[in-house]
Amino acid sequence: MTARRDIAAMLTTTFLTWMGQRTTAVALPLVALAETGSPWTTGLVGGAVGLPMLTSAWWARGLRQRLTTGRALAVVLAVQVVGLLVVPIGAAVGTVGPIHLAATGLITGCATAVSAPAQRALLADICDRLGSGVASRMLAWQDFAHRSTMIVAPPLAGWAITVGGPFRLLWAEAVGVGLGAAVLLTVRGGAAPATGGGMTDAPALRHVLARHPEVRRAVTMSGVGGLVWFAFTLGLAILGAETGRPGLLISAGMTGYGAGSIVGALMAPALVPRLPSLGTMATGWIILGASFAALPAVTSSLTLIACLAAVGGLAMPLGIGAMNRLITVRTDGAERRAAFAAESLVHDGAVSLGLLAGGAVIGLAGAGPTLIVAGAAQVAVALLAGPWVIPVPAHQVRDDSPLPAGRARSASST
Repeated sequence: MTARRDIAAMLTTTFLTWMGQRTTAVALPLVALAETGSPWTTGLVGGAVGLPMLTSAWWARGLRQRLTTGRALAVVLAVQVVGLLVVPIGAAVGTVGPIHLAATGLITGCATAVSAPAQRALLADICDRLGSGVASRMLAWQDFAHRSTMIVAPPLAGWAITVGGPFRLLWAEAVGVGLGAAVLLTVRGGAAPATGGGMTDAPALRHVLARHPEVRRAVTMSGVGGLVWFAFTLGLAILGAETGRPGLLISAGMTGYGAGSIVGALMAPALVPRLPSLGTMATGWIILGASFAALPAVTSSLTLIACLAAVGGLAMPLGIGAMNRLITVRTDGAERRAAFAAESLVHDGAVSLGLLAGGAVIGLAGAGPTLIVAGAAQVAVALLAGPWVIPVPAHQVRDDSPLPAGRARSASST
């Protein structure tokens, strides 16, 4: 019963923190522009958030191994609340400037870099006590809690801005993360004690990926997908402007993608434990890549754009759930925490780099060709990294078989 309460608390925390984050994402650029009068400052927070993530492989290596309880994670979220309060407090006294925006980004970036993968690792550790397959199902439900805020938060934020302006909404994320920290204090479970065969120190991320080639393949696919994500968001926005329909193409694409991902997230808890992990993930990226490549051919129809994006969105939660399952069954303890951190670092860092260079790439190549190349890249990497390239010999352990009880898994081969 205690483990189930802990799981419910962690899923609730995910929903609360992401609700706050997505509502603030609507208000913060408006406040930054109003307070500073400079459009470039609206991107300061996002840019500053990416710096701690990109460098977390070094400064967070030991810290992430200490985040093994709900209380420890609550402390990290409390630090994040401090960072989130910088801008609303500054706005209240009329002193918001670039320094405040950068400080918010750096503080919250440091907290997010360690808390996001640590929450997934702790949830998996708690679920391990309930039997095989529970961790992958609960991680899929955690992904659903995250994705559901894509639908709920933006219209709620728009209504709140219309009623009371963007300044009051700045407190939303701090309140959401603060509530999440309070909920995490109720989590009694923690990481299982290190077993005799496991790694008890803080393994380097590259060493974990080297020990587990199938996890490395999954992380590579996730990284490439993050790197070319800008082609979808920026590409559709620019294509809409070029065709005289500014905002319509990206709205159709994001609406379709969001709706498809919600459906996929609802299916993931039941399907992911029954499907081969690496193959499911590779198939998901192939489907998303194919939908990217086909988008330039259907720009005349908003319905077709939404449908194509929905197909890609449907596949993604299954692929992400498969990757989470792969990590949970192939690693445990310190290696598990490092593996989740490596996936977050590679994917989120790649998204930041892609968005940073995306405008220049589209400016040189054009939005349509960029979408086609981005889609082809995802398909190619998934074909190369999938389980069908180098078959696993019959005497070796499958990529989705569970860890034997009482010991950590040794290095594996695909």
